[in-house]
Amino acid sequence: MQIEMRGIDKSFGSNAVLKNAGFLLDHGEIHALMGENGAGKSTLMKILTGVYTRDAGTVIVDGQEVCYQNPQEAEKAGIVFIHQELNVLFDLTVEENMFLGKEIKKAFGVCDKKAMRQEVEKILDKLGVKIDPAQRMSELSVGQQQMIEIAKALMVDAKVIIMDEPTAALTQSETDVLFEVVKSLKAKGVSIVYISHRMEEIFYLCDRITILRDGSYIGTKKIADTDMNDVVKMMIGREIGERYPVRDVKIGDVVLEVKGLTCPGVFKDVNFQVHAGEVLGVSGLMGAGRTEIMQAIFGNMSHVTGSLYLNGQEIKNKSPQAAMANGLGFITEDRKVEGLMLEESIMKNISLANLGKISKAGVLNKQEEKELVQKGIEEVHIKCTGPQHECNNLSGGNQQKVVFAKWIHTNPKVLILDEPTRGVDIGAKKEIYNIINDLAAQGVAIIMVSSELPEVLGMSDRIMVVREGVVRGCLAKEKANQENIMILATGGDLDEK
Repeated sequence: MQIEMRGIDKSFGSNAVLKNAGFLLDHGEIHALMGENGAGKSTLMKILTGVYTRDAGTVIVDGQEVCYQNPQEAEKAGIVFIHQELNVLFDLTVEENMFLGKEIKKAFGVCDKKAMRQEVEKILDKLGVKIDPAQRMSELSVGQQQMIEIAKALMVDAKVIIMDEPTAALTQSETDVLFEVVKSLKAKGVSIVYISHRMEEIFYLCDRITILRDGSYIGTKKIADTDMNDVVKMMIGREIGERYPVRDVKIGDVVLEVKGLTCPGVFKDVNFQVHAGEVLGVSGLMGAGRTEIMQAIFGNMSHVTGSLYLNGQEIKNKSPQAAMANGLGFITEDRKVEGLMLEESIMKNISLANLGKISKAGVLNKQEEKELVQKGIEEVHIKCTGPQHECNNLSGGNQQKVVFAKWIHTNPKVLILDEPTRGVDIGAKKEIYNIINDLAAQGVAIIMVSSELPEVLGMSDRIMVVREGVVRGCLAKEKANQENIMILATGGDLDEK
């Protein structure tokens, strides 16, 4: 299937999201669509698949002008969109989610559960995913839920599959399986539109790349004819320099010490330290228990034993409120559910985490609130119309900056970052890395959980590797590389010779 989009315009109120945007997809190619957060990539694909109606422009599929009224029409034509925001019903099983509205029926309209189960098992087996079709979606990890979304697309006889940040929540092994599936689909003539911020994936997997900037078409290039620096310049209109800022931070005394932290069936006997001014990276495969360990430290898990020491004094984080009072902050991996109130303003999001600073005897000081929020916006460079800008209308990178601004002003001694740049474009990533470095320079002890090995290696002073709830080792910077991390993460031992 060949798709051409010409002169596409789309505005939401006074906000022009797409301006004369375009895209050309050839039969049987893997075509990357890149741009900063807010560049219009997802919006362009939503117009193609009938989620949004275009204000102007033309969409041509196999030589015929089309205008799909809804995603179901696009799907019937063979175009499937796997959205970044997972489209799952958590109370239903894997099988029920996959066949919702597509049930296999026997006589008298009765569902053929046996046939559906066999079809689900066949598709999951093809993906190399070991998930019980009878399991509820709420019981799966985010990565497993993403694989189910991909499996749903494979159920349809798709000619074009649009993947929006498909690996953002996948483990390395799941990502490898996905890449093999994508390549096999290409070999069968299926075209893939691949939206991702991960440069390494784009250059490994894709044939061509189209860049959008500020809603406008910038250009299309063959992957073989370009490089990362060229792509970044097209995306942001300037050179970005080194991907990871130079770290020149003096590492001080131990701030946080964790001893014997255990949660039965989740993690056991976790011991580590993090120093003032240090970035301690935490790596491991998805499901290794990294996030759960961090949640336990922050007082957000029950049935946890072990000890925590802050500056040599034992502390009891029996709740997140207690952890905050003790000087800990936590930027969660899911900013849209746990990190932000999306329907509220930047001001309200930053203020609520800092009420103790800007209120007295339960009365809010409006002037202090305004000054604090404005300072936060300026410090982390949030692109917005002002403090009253609704967070739902910010790009992913700017939403994440609001989360940072919220926590920075609590003056944490220890700041836990769980996937701090997930779903964030390369320009915003660099700004977030600078924020992390600035905090470390101020003496904040940073614990950074990340599934992106280049990020962990580029930003960390030491790297702790977790496997199946057990700390397998802690690598000094000079011994930290992708090979050593993966050896520990998969259960191997390093040769100390």
